[in-house]
Amino acid sequence: MADSLPSKVLIADDHALFRKGLGSLLEIIDPDITVVEAASYPEALRTANETDDLDLALVDLGMPGMERFAGLNALIRSLDGVPVVVVSAAETSEEMSLAMDCGAHGYIPKTLDSSVVVNAVRKVIAGEIYLPPTLLDWAPGGAKTEGPGGLHLTPRQRDVLNLMAGGKSNKEIARILGLAEGTIKLHVTGLLKVLDANNRTQAVIKAASLGLTQGLEQD
Repeated sequence: MADSLPSKVLIADDHALFRKGLGSLLEIIDPDITVVEAASYPEALRTANETDDLDLALVDLGMPGMERFAGLNALIRSLDGVPVVVVSAAETSEEMSLAMDCGAHGYIPKTLDSSVVVNAVRKVIAGEIYLPPTLLDWAPGGAKTEGPGGLHLTPRQRDVLNLMAGGKSNKEIARILGLAEGTIKLHVTGLLKVLDANNRTQAVIKAASLGLTQGLEQD
């Protein structure tokens, strides 16, 4: 989908007015987009199983029919590679973290201005991941602890750093840790920022010089 606009999009939300509003925003991106609607997790799952040409899904976490993250997990599995963006009234780092760990390609709070929502969807269409700047203090994988060199890393960031030092790719790290590849990309981006590195190699070298990879098993 990164090379073209989506032709068919699933909008799953239990509020009809919100579904209509999202549909109107999609028309700004492309007036020819076909919108398929669902008002619950069971309906969204049925639509996903019966529609084989979906290009994108915009999904409300709080729909009825299933527990939120169980429903999101099931829907992402059913869509099998179709980018899923969570559109939620919940604006917490924890909610976003859980959604991204499920494999979502983005997290859009419902309070965002319509122009921001349009730009967020465009980013996902282009193959990127969208996260709201207001939640970018997110510490995925648990609370941060101070390590060697005074750097603050989460346990999950340490796991990713260890595997990076072992030469693993994002896809391999995702498989080993049981996370979505998009989530691993977010961890890597966070590590580059914390370590003030321009690329993975610089990050691993600096981490080793600070003793951050000592005592960690590598293949």
